Amino acid sequence: MLMITSGIGKHRVQLEQQRIGEDILLVLQGGEKPHIGSMIVCEPGKETRVVRLGSHKDYIVLEPLAVTACEKYKTTVVAVGGIHIEQASQKDIELVIRNCKELESCI
Repeated sequence: MLMITSGIGKHRVQLEQQRIGEDILLVLQGGEKPHIGSMIVCEPGKETRVVRLGSHKDYIVLEPLAVTACEKYKTTVVAVGGIHIEQASQKDIELVIRNCKELESCI
């Protein structure tokens, strides 16, 4: 299992990467109230599937993580998780997205 983090305080995000046989499970969490807001399934050569729970928009940062891992390791990747910051400002959202991109660069 591999765990990486980026950011500080309420903008801190954490990505756990676990191998399940040849496949990969990614768990993303962060903010003030981590949760499961979305799930992404990415298989080599197939269309990416997105499951969005309620009105959560976590798929926006989860999908690039799953696609990057799938392309790099040429295996099935499932990414789940969520980040929540109470009454997030545009600046809060931008910082979280930047931190998630940093996690993506470490995959």
